[in-house]
Amino acid sequence: MKTNIKQALLGVVACTLLLTSCVKKLDLLPTNDISAEVVYKDIAGYKQALAKVYGSFATTQNDLAGIIDDGTSDFFRLYWKAQELSTDEAVVAWGDPGIQDFHLMNWTSDNPMLKGLYYRSMYQITLANDFIRQASGDNLSKRNITDVATATNFRNEARFLRAFQYWVLMDLFGNPPFVTEANIIGGAAPQQISRANLFNYIETELKDLENVLPAAKSNEYGRADRSAAQALLARVYLNAQVYTGTARYADAATYASKVIAVAGNTVVGNNYTQLFLADNHTFTNEFIFTINYDGTRTQGFGGTTFMTHASMGGSMNAANHGVDFTWGGIRSTSRLPLLFPDFNGTADKRSQFFTSGQNLTVNSLTTFTDGYAVTKYRNRTKSGGNGSNITFVDIDMPLFRLSEMHLIYAEAATRGAATANAATALSYINTLRQRAYTNNSGDISAAQLTTDFILDERARELYWEGHRRTDLIRYNKFVENTYLWDWKGGVVGGTGVSAIRRLYPIPSSDVQANRNLTQNPGY
Repeated sequence: MKTNIKQALLGVVACTLLLTSCVKKLDLLPTNDISAEVVYKDIAGYKQALAKVYGSFATTQNDLAGIIDDGTSDFFRLYWKAQELSTDEAVVAWGDPGIQDFHLMNWTSDNPMLKGLYYRSMYQITLANDFIRQASGDNLSKRNITDVATATNFRNEARFLRAFQYWVLMDLFGNPPFVTEANIIGGAAPQQISRANLFNYIETELKDLENVLPAAKSNEYGRADRSAAQALLARVYLNAQVYTGTARYADAATYASKVIAVAGNTVVGNNYTQLFLADNHTFTNEFIFTINYDGTRTQGFGGTTFMTHASMGGSMNAANHGVDFTWGGIRSTSRLPLLFPDFNGTADKRSQFFTSGQNLTVNSLTTFTDGYAVTKYRNRTKSGGNGSNITFVDIDMPLFRLSEMHLIYAEAATRGAATANAATALSYINTLRQRAYTNNSGDISAAQLTTDFILDERARELYWEGHRRTDLIRYNKFVENTYLWDWKGGVVGGTGVSAIRRLYPIPSSDVQANRNLTQNPGY
């Protein structure tokens, strides 16, 4: 049992509110047979409805924008493919429609995986909008909800979840359609918002939310608090130059500092290899905001179930990872292991690779033994037992953790942020490396702390957590021919690709359905 919000989610997943994964239908609108007046009859109903909004991060539906495989429709699985398979950190052996397009960097506006991710984010925004609308003043009054403060807190959490999904769309697609609770469901087609204007909207929302969300560490695990809003702001500001053309590194450092300064936040004393185990919900000192997965309550072949099963194949033993079978899908390119001083973790314990029978170089994208397997996600507990289910894993997925804030602050410092101190930045990086190395043997000097070093350190600390595409774009190493990896652009040794690949295309189906939308250049 992890949290009360997960208990509430259990009722929702059991179709209390007819979540789409239960009714097998998605119209990008909440489609409940139970009326709003029944659902929102009291504050307990509001909490269950909020659990539905949270639950949409961890549940699946099998006909999302034409995706037939139920597991493929999970948000993090779709997001991970877009953020990692397009980079130097991962390849996949499968031949599902559209999946090889990521690493070959030849996707089109009809790519089913991109379409699934786009509509998944829009669907989750729609759920949040509906909840925000139902938890607003007039609706609270007419239902005689007396605990207005609690309902308002719930509404603010939904606003954060909406802001997060708008950040996803801004980062990946640039200029999505824009809807809020003010838009009438079934009304006029939504207008398109520019990337810069969406940046301003997200910034305004989050700066308000950091003052009205529950104080850091005062909310239930897995629910948003002020640190979650500040962590997203730090990430948004770090990439502001990409989004708007204006750098905001000083703001990135400021907001990373706010999260780091929270009492009880620390990375000291944790074993890195335990961060992605079945009982990782105990790392409340490092995890800022998580997608909660549970092998009993949130069963589906997405999320960390995908990360654990798909990263095993070849001669790997599934039982050693607490699961029942291997999928033989995802593994690393040669670039990722070469960032570590060794491949077996004896020096840097963050190096978690299975190399027996695996080739370092990816000669064939469809052969699992080409490329080292990554063993970061394991459905085992810290004491050595299995998770609650050997098919569906218990590993929670941290969307934000404290280590990222250390790295954001340090990068901002190397980029000249006036709000960052070089000595403090060095101490933050060495704190991460002291967890990874024995007896401070991994500490670096002030001279070694450079912007390029931070990019490599981000890969060592955050690999396979969904950051790499965004990082490479910020560093001008994503489409350029100055930085290559196995099969980048469809060439075995790698090649540069068109600059249009810095953005994914808006799905052609949405452009055709909504005349207010203009496709991203080049598609």
